[in-house]
Amino acid sequence: MENFTPISAALGGAMIGLSAVWLMASAGRIAGISGILGGALKAPKTDKLWRWTFLLGLGLGPLLVGLFKPSTLQVSFPTTGPLLIVAAVLVGIGTQLGNGCTSGHGVCGNARLSIRSLIATLTFMVTGVLTVFILRLAGGL
Repeated sequence: MENFTPISAALGGAMIGLSAVWLMASAGRIAGISGILGGALKAPKTDKLWRWTFLLGLGLGPLLVGLFKPSTLQVSFPTTGPLLIVAAVLVGIGTQLGNGCTSGHGVCGNARLSIRSLIATLTFMVTGVLTVFILRLAGGL
């Protein structure tokens, strides 16, 4: 928590919420990234434009920020490439098993008072806390 900045966190959260509301109001869709990406790859042509536009915005946003303040994009990971790849594959499997990702369940599902999303979000959080706890006990973090 040494890099916590409450103002930028609040602004970021507000922008995520606003984008989720905007997507629901304008297209009737939930802003769950795994569902948007999966649909971009296999949806009918009539349903692909908004998905690719949303994904393009996810990529272009940090690039634009980087033009104005490159230091905000400096990230370091305390692990190696192969472990990150394994972690990414496990996250992908988890989103399939949980029928959604943290953005779909945690932001949109909870806002819709979905019991399934509440249980999924609690599972994400408990699993994350336990993982950090175990890794710190093992001396990995």
